[in-house]
Amino acid sequence: MSYALYVTHPQVVQDPSVPVPRWGLSELGRARAERFANHGLVRRSSRIVSSPETKALELAAILAAPSRLPVESGDNFAENDRASTGYVGSERFEQLADAFFTAPDRSAEGWETALDAQKRIVAAFATTLAAHDLAQPIVFAGHGAVGTLLKCHLGRRAIARSEDQRRIGNPGGGNVFVIRLADRALLTDWIAMEEVPETVAGL
Repeated sequence: MSYALYVTHPQVVQDPSVPVPRWGLSELGRARAERFANHGLVRRSSRIVSSPETKALELAAILAAPSRLPVESGDNFAENDRASTGYVGSERFEQLADAFFTAPDRSAEGWETALDAQKRIVAAFATTLAAHDLAQPIVFAGHGAVGTLLKCHLGRRAIARSEDQRRIGNPGGGNVFVIRLADRALLTDWIAMEEVPETVAGL
């Protein structure tokens, strides 16, 4: 059976003078992505679809390189809109992220709500698969928050911070979950890219 991988960007260079969507991968993040690009599940993929944000596009380009695949992107795969606050320090970010997940129908200081972000990412995922050959594996390169919202939808789970990659996988990002394309079943939770098995139960 075929599958989809949802992969979050690993560590980035945080620069308060640069808009967050334009942050790129750090040296560590790039090295992790380059190692994962040689994983069998990635090498067997037929398409790479990315968020339009720089860090996700850089991840997608690295994952696409061994197979020489083109990188596709779509605006609706972007991270939850946090332009209202821009860059905030780690402590404040954690507070806002808690609010984002705890009250999905309410905006945290102008952030896109979790419910709106979930509707957007689920629709983007469904639209992509509607035009995709489900016999062919596909990789999505994206982000932790909207990835968590997609995972919750696919796994029929309530939106909660406990579902976030920072709570389950590598807190620096670079995590993966696996979906069976035939029925869009969630086969794994967040797994650090270094720990993704070559064979996934259910495929």
